[in-house]
Amino acid sequence: MRHIAIVGSGPAGYYTAEAAVKKWGDDARIDIFDKLPVPFGLIRTGVAPDHQSIKAVARRYEKTAIGQSVRFIGNVDVGGSVSIEELGSLYDAVILATGAPQDRPLEIPGARTGNVFGSAAFVGWYNGHPEFAGMDPVLSGKHAVVIGMGNVALDVARILAKTEGEFAGSDIVAHALEALRGSAIEKITILGRRGPHQIMMTPKELGELGTLDRAAPQVDPADLPPVADDAVLEPGVRKSVTLLREFAALSPSPRAGKALSINFDFFASPTLIEQEGGNLSGLVVERTELKDGRAVGSGETYRIPADLLISCIGYRTSPIAGVPFDERAGRFPNEEGRIAPALYCVGWAKRGPSGTIGTNRPDGYAVIEKVAEDIGEGAGKRGREGFDELAQKRALDVVTFRDWQRIEEAEIAAA
Repeated sequence: MRHIAIVGSGPAGYYTAEAAVKKWGDDARIDIFDKLPVPFGLIRTGVAPDHQSIKAVARRYEKTAIGQSVRFIGNVDVGGSVSIEELGSLYDAVILATGAPQDRPLEIPGARTGNVFGSAAFVGWYNGHPEFAGMDPVLSGKHAVVIGMGNVALDVARILAKTEGEFAGSDIVAHALEALRGSAIEKITILGRRGPHQIMMTPKELGELGTLDRAAPQVDPADLPPVADDAVLEPGVRKSVTLLREFAALSPSPRAGKALSINFDFFASPTLIEQEGGNLSGLVVERTELKDGRAVGSGETYRIPADLLISCIGYRTSPIAGVPFDERAGRFPNEEGRIAPALYCVGWAKRGPSGTIGTNRPDGYAVIEKVAEDIGEGAGKRGREGFDELAQKRALDVVTFRDWQRIEEAEIAAA
């Protein structure tokens, strides 16, 4: 019997468990650990609440979770209440699928000013993540700035711009909806260091900005390169740039007849966050130029009013005691998923925050092949039985998948 411990119950964790079940069937026991009492990681706390079709992938993970071979062990902090070394003594392989739940810091003066948030915190707030549910962003100002040119920046801008009616069918949490209901924001600026050809926004998500009830996207035609230059772009990027051109053509007036504008500010790098009386008041921005694909400061600066600022510039994996960590890359150093003997990583913990949810599936299958090469038939370790004894000895309040299903039933009943 092979005993596998997977740390993290998001997409990478469940795709890895699925791969292990297909590889070994009943000849393996897979325990999936999570610090939270609920599973599915990014699907639950990272995907926008109005993107229910994406969240539906969790139903696939449930099929894996309810089998005999796989067990969910929630409310257990690996690296805290249980060490990596202890898991390694009980399981033939320990696979880290912890994702990248921490914000990459915005390293400019004033970044600790009030009402300045990273996207992990802000997205966690409107998704009800327990670590951020108590956050209290002030939405009484007129100007919001979102730093970043990826889909997370689009999610944040869209959530800030939607009317209450547009959240019908979403699972946005009540405290966030209540705060957004009273929002006074009139202008959202999306700030990017590089230009339209370098955006990471996908066409579907970008196109949603053009369908909002009270908000209109604004693009300065002067920021757009010649149309002929679009020919060299990858198809997806070309579609996104085409949408930006449509936004530019349809928005000659400041708000295009709508109450709120979403302004794209390209070739702009934040350099200083201003405050007045302890409150966020503005952002100093340096105009940039592209040189060999990199954004280089031009020396020209200007000011953007800001009452709320959300930085969407990337994520980092959380270090775990007893595991090597690459501070610069923000992930675990590895060779094709191998960190050390019997210790592996997968998903964002392995490669950094890149790719889509589906990218984690081949990643999970690949790491299980590595594990199979390394552990053979297993080393006769105690696995579940040993962990259960340890959990009982330490009085750990373990949450099972059946417990989670009861939590979900209560959430649905109260919705």
